[in-house]
Amino acid sequence: LGSKEFDLSNIEVGTAKTVKWRGKPVFIKHRTKEEIEEARKVSLNDLKHPEKDEDRVVKDEWLIVVGVCSHLGCIPLGQKNTDAKGDFNGWFCPCHGSHYDSSGRVRKGPAPKNLQVPKYKFVSDNKIKIG
Repeated sequence: LGSKEFDLSNIEVGTAKTVKWRGKPVFIKHRTKEEIEEARKVSLNDLKHPEKDEDRVVKDEWLIVVGVCSHLGCIPLGQKNTDAKGDFNGWFCPCHGSHYDSSGRVRKGPAPKNLQVPKYKFVSDNKIKIG
């Protein structure tokens, strides 16, 4: 009951999609090579909640995170190309000013933790199962 499959085939490189899982928004981002490189060059010493980008993804080009700010549970902006993406090209929570990078890691603001990576696996090249 707690798992659900999602098709990734319609998410172009550089774009994102929001799906619902367990009543929460899940951000699925098809990352560009530049976004991946940007996330990987960050020093863990610069992170409030240190996690390597490589440890947050199954496949480098796909970032899957629960879209709920770890500060007070707001939903950050950044899924649409027209949204504010914050100072680190990821997501921005305008409610209290938390900024997340292209790996969903908190970089600035009151949020104490990174955007959560749910348990997921690829069931095919273009389909994931969350939960």
